[in-house]
Amino acid sequence: MYDQSSVTRTPATDVPGRPELPDGRSITPVQGARAGALAGAAGGVAFGVIMALIGFLPTVAALVRADSPVVGTAVHMVIAVILGAGFGALAVRQTPDGGDLLFWGSIYGVAWWFAGPLTLLPALSGNPVRWSVSAAQELFPSLVGHLLYGAVTAAVFAWATRRYRDRRDPDTDIRAAAVAALAGVACGVLLSLVLRPMQGGGYSLVIAGSFLGAGYGLLFGARREGTGPALIRGTVYGLLWWVVAGLTLPSLPAGDGLDWTARAARDAVPALPGYLLIGAGTAAVYGLVDGFLRALRSGDVRDRYADRLIAGRAVSVLHGIGAGLVGGAVFTAVMVAVGFLPTVAALAGSESVGVGLILHLLISMTLGAGYAILFRGRSFDAAAGIGWGVSYGLLWWVLGNLLLLPLLLGELPQWSAEMVAAAFPSLIGHLLYGAALGLVYQRLEAWVAPPSPGRSRAVSDRTRARDDQLRTAAPALWSLTVFLAALVPVLVS
Repeated sequence: MYDQSSVTRTPATDVPGRPELPDGRSITPVQGARAGALAGAAGGVAFGVIMALIGFLPTVAALVRADSPVVGTAVHMVIAVILGAGFGALAVRQTPDGGDLLFWGSIYGVAWWFAGPLTLLPALSGNPVRWSVSAAQELFPSLVGHLLYGAVTAAVFAWATRRYRDRRDPDTDIRAAAVAALAGVACGVLLSLVLRPMQGGGYSLVIAGSFLGAGYGLLFGARREGTGPALIRGTVYGLLWWVVAGLTLPSLPAGDGLDWTARAARDAVPALPGYLLIGAGTAAVYGLVDGFLRALRSGDVRDRYADRLIAGRAVSVLHGIGAGLVGGAVFTAVMVAVGFLPTVAALAGSESVGVGLILHLLISMTLGAGYAILFRGRSFDAAAGIGWGVSYGLLWWVLGNLLLLPLLLGELPQWSAEMVAAAFPSLIGHLLYGAALGLVYQRLEAWVAPPSPGRSRAVSDRTRARDDQLRTAAPALWSLTVFLAALVPVLVS
């Protein structure tokens, strides 16, 4: 059922297209576009350096029938400013939070990588669009450059519009960074103990966890959200850290410069699940510790109960179990197609397909109950249900299929590109499971609280909470989750 404690209220907007911010001021799309143009120029400079290194500027110059890198630079900067202005005009409609803008900038860069080098650039040059895995691998350096452009543009836009946002207490940010850094270290230690015999594991994950955690506290420490959304936020945050620390930094000490080729990305695949798990674990541990500390300091009894992991009503868990059963049934088709049920049966010391099916459905219902506990009251419509569900499915592909399953079978997890490629059908199944789980659970939540005159206040709060969620990074997180799933074949092919 719907949990009103998850609702975060923001002031209503008096003027269409002019969002009112927490301090009562507002920023118009025109002001946002101006700030975005400045941010886009900064992102264009950062991206331009990369394009010069990979020799892509003459390709851009071909848009104006030239092949000079100088002309390519000029065309590139014009495009960067225009795209930055577009980002600014769109970003003013979102919650003015610098951390959230990081995800919006990243998905904005990814979208323009697909729309630009893969689609518009070849089309404008008179060539077919490049929608293939091999083309994506060839343009992988451009993808990382677009991510860099989006991140820098978002960061500069947040700085340029800082006067429109509440200023946080520096002491609070430092405390949040310290708590989150400790959470990252704890997750890194735990994962290192599990993966120590595996090549690429070691205690480097502890160091990575400390930096990842500190950054998480600085960017998202002031945010109060449920544990489920925090897990997804941490997972996507781990993906961005993999690009920085897993893919980019290892090539620098050797003096080879930036190596963002598809081969380098394939070599960095074994580190990817670790960063995803550390990100998710850091978010979960930080949320628990921060909620406990806040409850101790607060005199408001609501702070002691608002962020609990335990569902308020048993019916919500029953809904999750039912939705998990439906998702498991959908997942079964994939497992039968790839012959994976005997592997599941091995958890009970059997090779029977029937035993594997029963275990699979029991696991599906258990994960469904967990989804109900973590995401109750977060699915305000079908899109949100599918978004959180798909993200939950991807998280369990990493945590379950890549980590827990081999451990429970007495094997050491292997995260080589070949093993991840072999697990790709399971990823499709997990995404389908999550989509069905999230959609069915959302419909069950809506079914027990239909619109009625007696529930007008609850319906109004639910509508406002839905609009508030759309203003956060939630849609960007869902989109980046789908992007990560689509990126796997590019990394391992």
